[in-house]
Amino acid sequence: MTSLPTRLRSLMLALVLAGLVPALPAQAAVTVTFYGHEGNRVQNGWLLFPHAFVHLHGTLESNGLPVDYAVGFTARSPGPQLLLFSDRGILKRPEPAYIADGIAYLSVVISDETYEALRGRFDYWASAEGGTYNLNSRNCIAFVADIAGVVGLETPDARTLSPNGFLKDMVRMNPPASLAGIEHHAVAG
Repeated sequence: MTSLPTRLRSLMLALVLAGLVPALPAQAAVTVTFYGHEGNRVQNGWLLFPHAFVHLHGTLESNGLPVDYAVGFTARSPGPQLLLFSDRGILKRPEPAYIADGIAYLSVVISDETYEALRGRFDYWASAEGGTYNLNSRNCIAFVADIAGVVGLETPDARTLSPNGFLKDMVRMNPPASLAGIEHHAVAG
């Protein structure tokens, strides 16, 4: 006679094979996507400037909590004074429509430990110590380069004013097999 646990295992296996019960819970993971926004155009009465930002989305493996956080670094008071002076920078969350209008260049699946390290970097960029904005050297591109470094990506020189050019170069420097969990979205050309 078959023991009860063996019968239960057989029943569970049959239910899984029939598709009535999932075999295993879905693998939890957070993905970081690197975005560029072309800018230099007017939309809804606003002049859009070129910009780079990141979007973290997914589920933490350790506790199952969802993650949906997009952020970029920008000047607190944008304007022509930034051509001559540094200013206080801020982390700014883009609206969903802005994200949808952006260009996703590259995504990387990260561990919970890397997620925590990124949270620490976000705190640094939001602090008085790390929050100085300079158009030529501490801008949205420098922020994205810093985040890419924490994730383990190779980055080009961040001293540029072309977010999309920077991101295209970053895609070229990080071919699909160069890092586990890496996925290219935009053409690097």
